Amino acid sequence: MRLGLGLVGVALLALMSLATGVGNMDWWGLLTGAEDGRTLQLLLVSRIPRTLAIILAGMTLGVAGLIMQMLARNRFAEPTTAGTAESASLGLLAAVVLVPAAPVFAKMLIASAFALAGTAVFLGLLRRIPLRSVLMVPLVGLMLGGIVESVTVFFAYRLDLLQSVTAWTAGDFSGVLEGRYELLWVAAALAVAAYLMADRLTLAGMGEDFATNLGLNHRRVVTLGLIIVAMVTAVVVVTVGMVPFLGLIVPNLVAMAMGDNARRSIPWVALSGAALLLLCDMAGRMVRYPYEIPVGLIVGVIGGAAFLALMLRRQARLG
Repeated sequence: MRLGLGLVGVALLALMSLATGVGNMDWWGLLTGAEDGRTLQLLLVSRIPRTLAIILAGMTLGVAGLIMQMLARNRFAEPTTAGTAESASLGLLAAVVLVPAAPVFAKMLIASAFALAGTAVFLGLLRRIPLRSVLMVPLVGLMLGGIVESVTVFFAYRLDLLQSVTAWTAGDFSGVLEGRYELLWVAAALAVAAYLMADRLTLAGMGEDFATNLGLNHRRVVTLGLIIVAMVTAVVVVTVGMVPFLGLIVPNLVAMAMGDNARRSIPWVALSGAALLLLCDMAGRMVRYPYEIPVGLIVGVIGGAAFLALMLRRQARLG
């Protein structure tokens, strides 16, 4: 019942998103068949693809953040605090330079490989660094992400691609049109796969010894989880750019209400991620109307504040 209400809420936000924008929409003419076709064209070419892209990106990034937190066993881990998104951006730069004529799907696979490698390095560092505080995990991830990003910027500057790098890391849905967002359905399929293996992810998040004692192949589950996180992150970066902290905020809010059971949490994480991104995108379109603020900037501001609040809350509990 509550999940149904969540679906209705996201649907209402999606309708509001369709009605928000600079272009004039003749809704009455569309309903009566009296409009000249411009409203229908705007809906089919721009508004509907954009809204679907927002929903898919929000859902999948939320699920990827939840998986990352379970595998790292830390509430502050997510693709943009673990170097995953920055590694995907470096992989996209490598694809643009080495195989510029490759299709988008091939570039996504290259970015996924880099994202997977970056995530593996992050988890490897966590095993080797003494973690006296849970706050060390996001600190290590942010430092790793900063190093990878500096490498990306250096090569982009030397190759005169700095403007392109800035464009694909901005987290902006204004350029989403029909034919330029469909790759996000791959990320949605990966989120469904995560739901199907939710119980195994829950066990894997309890630690290797505990999971192994229950007969779970911990290494295989962790590998599959990392592949899902890397591919989802790469798809979103290739399609709309980086959206920071969304995978941090949503899983934490859902966990406060529903606990750590992945099977119960994943549907709510997906709906909450879509709702948050829809709200942020509409805010970006309305704050400086008729101009737009990239949704990545708005989510980054909200997520940064939430990140600090979660850290302070954690410190207060430990204190």
